[in-house]
Amino acid sequence: MNDAPSIAPRDKAEILAQALPYIRRFHGKTMVIKYGGNAMTDPELQADFAEDVVLLKLVGINPVVVHGGGPQIEQALNRLGKKGQFIQGMRVTDAETMEVVEWVLAGEVQQDIVGFIHKAGGQAVGLTGRDGGLIRARKLKMMDNKDPSIEHDVGQVGDIVEICPGVVKALLEDNFIPVVSPIGFGEENESYNINADVVASKLAQTLNAEKLVLLTNTPGVLDKAGQLLTDLTATEIDALFADGTISGGMLPKISGALEAAHSGVNAVHIIDGRVPHAMLLEILTDQAYGTMIRSK
Repeated sequence: MNDAPSIAPRDKAEILAQALPYIRRFHGKTMVIKYGGNAMTDPELQADFAEDVVLLKLVGINPVVVHGGGPQIEQALNRLGKKGQFIQGMRVTDAETMEVVEWVLAGEVQQDIVGFIHKAGGQAVGLTGRDGGLIRARKLKMMDNKDPSIEHDVGQVGDIVEICPGVVKALLEDNFIPVVSPIGFGEENESYNINADVVASKLAQTLNAEKLVLLTNTPGVLDKAGQLLTDLTATEIDALFADGTISGGMLPKISGALEAAHSGVNAVHIIDGRVPHAMLLEILTDQAYGTMIRSK
């Protein structure tokens, strides 16, 4: 896409024509996009992502962005002389860390994304779980992987109780692009840090989204030989869990994707956010730039 000026006009027209069936199919549909990885930290990829989101909106698709921000949180904690602590891959979030999480995610990171979308010609509005009562949460109970009788205290890390999507729907109806920080709130008005993949999955289910798109730093789901698996059903994903093909850091991401596919989201795309315009290439062309998990 970056070398577009070198493409002959006839070829450009052919590319646009090939996208037409996909635009027609997805017109008026909602797509929830989990934005993370290198696509969030590389300035050129940030601009590409914003352009993709705006283009989707302009052709009649309704994108909803949910973002992470782990590296940015870590950098902020380091500046404060505070070292991040993790248990079973989960960030321990004490009260001081939660303050940092809130101002980094709902401030710095979210407003950067909103700004890039505005620069690309779109209209975006930043939200946290507090806005419109969007994400109701409770303290996550984390049991030890090896001994389920042991429960780890990870502080203000949240488990979603309910998604109340009214504010998101209202923004979509007014042609805004919602940008959601994964921060929930509890019964006592306390804040919770929630995994962005989980928020994106639950939001896609609640909105009856056509697609859930997860941008990652990997090509997608790989088989045991390291080859990309481009098209899988939810049942086939279950089998890959069972035989150990999917393991390690991909487990939580795929778990959320699988839950979404089982819960009515027609397709989940796990794509390589390091590829410029990978999201458009995956959604609006025949070429696979990641793994698509179909609900059936």
